[in-house]
Amino acid sequence: MKKLIVYMPAYNEEKCIKEVINSIPTKIEGIEEVEILVVDDGSLDKTAEFAKEMGASVISHHQNKGLGIAFQTAANYALKNKADILASIDADGQFYAEDIKGMIKPIFTGSAHLVTGSRFFEGKPDDMASVNYYGNLILSKIISLLGNTKLMDVSCGFRAYSREALFHINLFGVFSYTHEVILNLAFKGLAIKEYPIKVKYFLQRKSTISSNVFRYAYKAGKIIFRTVLDYKPLRLFGVIGIMCLITSFGFELFLFIHYFI
Repeated sequence: MKKLIVYMPAYNEEKCIKEVINSIPTKIEGIEEVEILVVDDGSLDKTAEFAKEMGASVISHHQNKGLGIAFQTAANYALKNKADILASIDADGQFYAEDIKGMIKPIFTGSAHLVTGSRFFEGKPDDMASVNYYGNLILSKIISLLGNTKLMDVSCGFRAYSREALFHINLFGVFSYTHEVILNLAFKGLAIKEYPIKVKYFLQRKSTISSNVFRYAYKAGKIIFRTVLDYKPLRLFGVIGIMCLITSFGFELFLFIHYFI
């Protein structure tokens, strides 16, 4: 029998934290113990207080440190408390917690070390901004190419990790962690699978991570570049070299056409 820790990062989520905690399944086949962990990332409201009232374990950061640091806090806690599986889910009610049951099955069977939720199996989710949808698809293609894997959604925070995966994760990013973790584990040969999930988008609510698409792309790009540079420098510079060759060839072809045709 195994221990599951369900982790949720939370920043000023007092309006929905109780409802999300209450939705977490506590009776799962093969799981002896389910512990709910809330990492309160510098909230200014009653998020931590309400989470404790609901029986969750709470770790509070004194200031907002970002999703990357919050995830590291949760991963360290899970390893210290001998969790067999760590599942992560947002605290804003965007995901359906019942999907945790299906998400952890590949870890039970040993066919995956990381199972990441995929929001795009049926195309663009209702009410998701088109710019976010297509931006996610582009990022997924980049990560899939760099990590030599095939994934449709690399930005989703609804995931499940085996204990072995947690031991292998080394993060540098503070802003986020979703892309870095996938590359980190893929470069180390650990199995990654996707699990189709449904998601709700709230039109009146802005994401603290992706509300500014260009800022998000810039920061995510820096993290991806740093990860590939550390683990697969030849692949990175090989891709850059190919791009330079293609650009150079295209320019020379343009000159040839311009002067001789």
